[in-house]
Amino acid sequence: MAGVLKKTTGLVGLAVCDTPHDRLTILYKKILDVLELFPKNAAYRKYTEQITNEKLNMVKAEPDVKKLEDKLQGGQLEEVILQAEKELSLARKMLEWKPWEPLVEEPPANQWKWPI
Repeated sequence: MAGVLKKTTGLVGLAVCDTPHDRLTILYKKILDVLELFPKNAAYRKYTEQITNEKLNMVKAEPDVKKLEDKLQGGQLEEVILQAEKELSLARKMLEWKPWEPLVEEPPANQWKWPI
């Protein structure tokens, strides 16, 4: 893994991460751990698990920071870390909300029709 190549991200409020590979690996594993608690047929679990595993494999395979940024296509690694933190937060909220369960009551007939 390459050392720190830059002194600043150039983005206000976003500091340079000294160990981006380690941080991303930890975050992606935490996301996968939370997703394990979802039902196997939940759409959010299936698609998020697939994307997270792909990104985790890229982090493990590419030691060069710049090349990894290019492969992930999410901006600087610090931005990718921020995205992973937000995905982890969302996964925890989705587990609480249980969107895979049936609705408590039927939606209005024209709820998804537009324009009315």
